[in-house]
Amino acid sequence: MSSFRATKTVPELARRSGRLAAGERIVPEEVPVAFTYHGSTHAVMMATPADLQDFAVGFSLTEGIVRDASEIEAIEVVEEDKGIDLQIRLADAQSEALTSRRRHMAGPVGCGLCGIESIEQAVRITPSVGGSGLVLTEDQVVEAVRLLNGLQPLHIETRAVHGAGFFVPGKGMIAVREDVGRHNALDKLVGAAARAGYRGEAGVVVVTSRVSVEMVQKTAVTGSPFIIAISAPTALAIRTAEEAGMTLIALVRGDEFEIFTGAGHVLPVSDDAVRRAGNG
Repeated sequence: MSSFRATKTVPELARRSGRLAAGERIVPEEVPVAFTYHGSTHAVMMATPADLQDFAVGFSLTEGIVRDASEIEAIEVVEEDKGIDLQIRLADAQSEALTSRRRHMAGPVGCGLCGIESIEQAVRITPSVGGSGLVLTEDQVVEAVRLLNGLQPLHIETRAVHGAGFFVPGKGMIAVREDVGRHNALDKLVGAAARAGYRGEAGVVVVTSRVSVEMVQKTAVTGSPFIIAISAPTALAIRTAEEAGMTLIALVRGDEFEIFTGAGHVLPVSDDAVRRAGNG
């Protein structure tokens, strides 16, 4: 467990009813978090100092360092003066993968691709998830976002972080993780689901952020055939989801949403096929 706190109470001047008054606000922390494999630092991300074991596992999976969480032998959280070093020991050093995906600079929370070494890495091949038979009803799409909105304590406290959840039809939202960076929140979620033994193809990734191409890529690596978002997607994210056979749903507001790819996997709640599939 890290001694770094996820939030901090800071003084502020707030204008209310036309007047300025002294007060306090709770804000999220962000610190440098390094990912070190066998003594070599692979990446440094600015992140919320929480759920660090999940972060280490999820990052290792979505970045292609490992293909399964079982390939990670140990994770040690080492605190430095100004940040945290996640020292990760692998069963197999995966030296070729580490070299090809090595990063040399900190990734700010707004861009998960900063620091990669080539254009080819940014547009890397996204795994296909088109073979999944998972379908959702329209009501389940709405339910997934509603559940995520109610399971974000850090966001409720600060109004300044992203959330990512893993929704399994018939079981509900089985994991939620939060972070100042949307990519970090998703990595933490991937790690949490993997450590709990859930397979990506069994459920749906739900995020509070916009859908960039890397959000689609990370979701596809887990095997999940769905990504649902509160905000809008980019054009490249839509093309990538289409090519991967992924259903991309965005701009979920109440019971309204927009389907950009894979519309055939979203069926009316009354559809008999959904009942036969056992997803209701």
